[in-house]
Amino acid sequence: MGVTALPYPANDSQGHGEILKPISTNPDWMGIAVGGTFLASALLLLSGKKRAGMVTAAAATALTLLNEQEAVREWWNALPQYLDDAQRLLNQAQSTIDDLAGKRERLRAMFNR
Repeated sequence: MGVTALPYPANDSQGHGEILKPISTNPDWMGIAVGGTFLASALLLLSGKKRAGMVTAAAATALTLLNEQEAVREWWNALPQYLDDAQRLLNQAQSTIDDLAGKRERLRAMFNR
């Protein structure tokens, strides 16, 4: 015995059915262009045309950045804080390395007496 799913009716008299939303008929041309450009760059890279593939991938990246200007602006504004955090982390690592080097020299001097 088989089971068949029955679709919900569009007009449910009790209001329990789901209302179908219309599908947008406007295609995302920028997304299609970016996807096609990335596909073309992948095919160029796979066919051994390294320079052309890299140029095409750079063009696809530029198109993506043009399409996502607000996200790029947010990243650009957040970049100084990330750089400050990275610099602080590097300074801490450098001071730790200097401290360990000093301790190593004291231990070496202690054992060489």
